[in-house]
Amino acid sequence: MPRHRQHVNPLKMSYFARAAEPLALPPGREVEVELGCADAQFLFQRAAAEPGRAYVGLEIREDLAVEVAARARRLKAPIQVVFCHANLDYAQLFAPRSVARVFVNFPDPWFKRRHRKRRVVDAALAGDIAASLVPGGELFFQSDVWEVALDALAVLEAEPRFTNRAGAWSFWKRGNPYGATSRREDGCAEERAPVWRLLYVSEARAPGSGAA
Repeated sequence: MPRHRQHVNPLKMSYFARAAEPLALPPGREVEVELGCADAQFLFQRAAAEPGRAYVGLEIREDLAVEVAARARRLKAPIQVVFCHANLDYAQLFAPRSVARVFVNFPDPWFKRRHRKRRVVDAALAGDIAASLVPGGELFFQSDVWEVALDALAVLEAEPRFTNRAGAWSFWKRGNPYGATSRREDGCAEERAPVWRLLYVSEARAPGSGAA
């Protein structure tokens, strides 16, 4: 696979000028979405294990999205790859209660303090994801950067439609339960580097409301 830019500035004005359209998803299939899918290794492994589901990869690098979409068509894999900005476009792409699982695998860390506003998991995106999930739908997050994982934990704990499967303010300690890995996760395993994981379940209630 050709080399692609590793990082893209998500605050470029060109992303704000685009308008996403709702995705056409196959009826009767569970839908799984990966944010920042890169080469979509994770989704291809998921699709190989569970071909009866529909998979959507969101990718901000247009050339990479086009390349991976072409590979999915060539392999006849049930995967759509969409060039988009997840923070801006997610709510337009997916109807309420239409997604079974969302995966955020090793998002860009943006270490510098002035760049932290570029991190993908923020309150608005958490709300959009919560709205898109079916009752009992899952959000799974992984990072090998402690500060990024801690930021994501704080954001997701504040979203009232999510319940933390590991308990409030706790990381998921049972490993990756989905039988698929991204290239970054493979690298962490080879290096024996720690990975911090979060697993949330949608309670399907409106923000600020009580129990469903």
